[in-house]
Amino acid sequence: MRLPTALRVTLYIWMALGLAVLYIPLLLIVLNSFNSSRTFGFPPTGFTLEWWQKALTSSGALNALGTSVLAGVCAMLIALVLGTMAAFAVQRYTFFGRNTISFLVVLPITLPGIVTGIALNATFVQVLGPFGVALGLATVIIGHATFCIVIVYNNVQARLRRMGTSLEEASADLGATGWQTFWRVTFPGVRGALIAGAVLAFALSFDEIVVTTFTAGPAIQTLPLWIFSNLFRPNQAPVVNVVAAVLVVVAVIPVWLAQRFSGDSTTSRV
Repeated sequence: MRLPTALRVTLYIWMALGLAVLYIPLLLIVLNSFNSSRTFGFPPTGFTLEWWQKALTSSGALNALGTSVLAGVCAMLIALVLGTMAAFAVQRYTFFGRNTISFLVVLPITLPGIVTGIALNATFVQVLGPFGVALGLATVIIGHATFCIVIVYNNVQARLRRMGTSLEEASADLGATGWQTFWRVTFPGVRGALIAGAVLAFALSFDEIVVTTFTAGPAIQTLPLWIFSNLFRPNQAPVVNVVAAVLVVVAVIPVWLAQRFSGDSTTSRV
């Protein structure tokens, strides 16, 4: 049914306003990275590439970037294994407590980050501390993995539900073993969901700051923590603008990849 012209125009206006609220602040960050002034003032007093040159040689930003990448990759790998196993168990098998397990797996993503952070900090410091566990990169990775698992789990479970079991049953009827069925039928069908879940899990870990604050300890600084700690320092504010501008641009990549692979074909060959 075709909408009246007045209603369509109204919807377009509201859509434009919504997009403006979302993306104009991001454009301002990119614009400020070229601002010759050390402040966040607008409009820019001039344009320069000086801050970009300083950002490329900033040891603090580069070290924090490396820490964030390492933590994100490790958390992603943990989430990929545990989230996939949980998705297969819940979606492909029937057992007592299946719905409860599904609820418990998804629960961490719904909790406020500060609650998760406080709970993890208390566990690491008060419970595991006497056994030699100290806050550091390992605790950051574990903290990130708790909610990254949900991303992989939801993606894989949704793909398994959409695939059904008919192709796997047909493969078994044709004489394929369990491993042959998995590698030639099941895995190609869920491959896109695995890639999408992994990319989104890495992106979620990379920009996490609340849980990281409670699990990092004094010696670990990820890129979001570095940005926050240097945001209001006059000498570092322009460099922070550059780092934030780069993150805005780079953030497009995981979103595009996730959409690209989450919508791939599930056609398999037996």
